[in-house]
Amino acid sequence: MAGTRVGMIGAGGVARRHARVLTGLPGVQVVGVTDVVPAAARGLADEYGAKVHPDVDALLGEGLDAAYVCVPPFAHGEAERAVLAAGLPLFVEKPISINWDTASEIAILAAKSEVRTAVGHHWRYLGIVEQARALLRDRPIRLVSGAWLDKVPPVAWWPLRDRSGGPVVEQAAHVLDLARHLAGEITEVTAAGNGTPPPVEGADVDGATAATLRFASGAVGTLAATCVLGWKERAGLEIYADGLALALTETGLTVRDADGQRTVDGDPESARVAVDRAFIDAVRGDGDDIRVPYAEALRTHAVALAVAEAAATGRAVAPRAAVVPHA
Repeated sequence: MAGTRVGMIGAGGVARRHARVLTGLPGVQVVGVTDVVPAAARGLADEYGAKVHPDVDALLGEGLDAAYVCVPPFAHGEAERAVLAAGLPLFVEKPISINWDTASEIAILAAKSEVRTAVGHHWRYLGIVEQARALLRDRPIRLVSGAWLDKVPPVAWWPLRDRSGGPVVEQAAHVLDLARHLAGEITEVTAAGNGTPPPVEGADVDGATAATLRFASGAVGTLAATCVLGWKERAGLEIYADGLALALTETGLTVRDADGQRTVDGDPESARVAVDRAFIDAVRGDGDDIRVPYAEALRTHAVALAVAEAAATGRAVAPRAAVVPHA
């Protein structure tokens, strides 16, 4: 494919990041943008010489090779359905929805359409994650401890449960995806929310959530999430296996074993580039390194929703089975 024409559905901060990366890849053009906020669409389109479209259907008539859906959590569904109906490769930013029904419907449609899909869990492209997997390959994992300790992002929909899904679904999904990637499937969760929202006007999400995780392998784990800080304190995962302790974030991996302690730097920007490059290469037929297709993201989403449900009900919850035909 001489040139790859990409359309952007959504023109917020994450769409701008993808547009910057995409236009830095050889032969890739962002040719069209649509957003429910026309000024946002115009700003992004003008930056990359793209055309503004009034809606998704108009954008899909632009002769695209692929579409990116970068919309808030509550807005997922309609755009993905339209892209899949058009038979176009689909990249979706996480979280893929605020609920199960929308996400599972899209997963089934994607599987039936047999188009390429990818979801923006870019942590899986960190070199230090692959190093962690190699270190864990022959060691049974016993304990996993995840955390996302942060502030409320400066967007109006984020602190509203029916708009973002809550901090675990919107933020800590990265950590849960990494836990699944390194330690295997999670079969049961229990959780408690503190019942007190962060100090932001109108907020109704829990300001703090604590969860326990049970893995199919027999490992156990925890997840701690808070959004009451004025800064990002920490986001990452600690894993304890026989004779091995790992601490992993976007920016570094610390390893402690019988040989002592060592630290390896991470490169989050290279991972953000790699997730887009892998998708574009797959669209062109030049590679097959999509590490989180939609069906795989649905499995992580199921765990995040289970934590949210457990926190709301006080009951142990088994993540829903992500049954997707042909996926």
